[in-house]
Amino acid sequence: MSFHRLGLFTRLVRSDASEDAATVYRHAREQFDLAERLGYDGAWVAQHHLDPAEGGLPSPFVFLAHAAARNPRLRLGTAIVTLALEDPIRVAEDAAVLDVLSAGRLEIGVGAGGSGHAFELFGLTGANRQQVYAEKLATLTAALTGAPLVGDRGLNPPARTLRDRIWQATFSAAGAARAGLAGDGLLLSKAQPRDPAAPDATLWEIQTPLLDAYLDALPTGVEARIGASRGVFVADDHDTAWTLAERGAARFLEQLRRNGGPEVATTVQEVLRDSFIGTPDEVVAQLSADAALRHATDFIVQVHPVDPGQEATLRSIELIATKVAPQLGWREGTTP
Repeated sequence: MSFHRLGLFTRLVRSDASEDAATVYRHAREQFDLAERLGYDGAWVAQHHLDPAEGGLPSPFVFLAHAAARNPRLRLGTAIVTLALEDPIRVAEDAAVLDVLSAGRLEIGVGAGGSGHAFELFGLTGANRQQVYAEKLATLTAALTGAPLVGDRGLNPPARTLRDRIWQATFSAAGAARAGLAGDGLLLSKAQPRDPAAPDATLWEIQTPLLDAYLDALPTGVEARIGASRGVFVADDHDTAWTLAERGAARFLEQLRRNGGPEVATTVQEVLRDSFIGTPDEVVAQLSADAALRHATDFIVQVHPVDPGQEATLRSIELIATKVAPQLGWREGTTP
């Protein structure tokens, strides 16, 4: 394995329908606190709209500003801001303010994705997502670089080096090449859609063409940044891990049936097929086979779609940092 940094990712979803937003946000804060104590290098949040079962956080910069004050060491990332739905100048302004408040610890991940109801919410039904995304990404990048926005006036506050911490999420080789050509980081999702022509391909087999396209396009002298997000749930014993995983997958399957989208599955087994589940030694063996992870600079773990409840989630976060990641070569406090 080659990853230097260990990251925690959360969609801030409920593990039980009775949980309100205050509970979900408190749980996420507790997870960040534990990650910081255990030496994780970063923590990332997703942006979702309307449906709390899909994701509970529409305002990632607000949450991360709170985390920045609470967690003085963790790097803080968005994975992702759905840029096609946002005003890119407002994203640049919010990101620049947060980067100042966090002393340069923001990692800004962006993407074109989002559920159909989110695009409907912002009146963008039928819009060409990729074209809109590309135009807004160009505006965001220019603003972060310090380009004049009105007359000779540029972004305030200036974004300093934040331009060098843009990450692009994509499901396609063309998108990966675009990220590489720009010198941006590449975010690989655990929710990578499958090619109908190769339904049994592993997650890393599907993502290898993206890695190749990114690395081929990266300008000479620009350091690769590859974040591989993986669904990982670790428990102290095998049976507990799989009982909780199958319970969570059944709940998630119901949500998929309501919303559809790129993560569509029809069985519990399909929901879990790209997840890494078991005891620490079992998960180490599973992750060691992930060829895409060998190219990652950032290994980003999330408990979704298992979402087993707060106690089991905190235990999994601990086991990953103390039992799993060290066997894969990660060492606390050695981030380059």
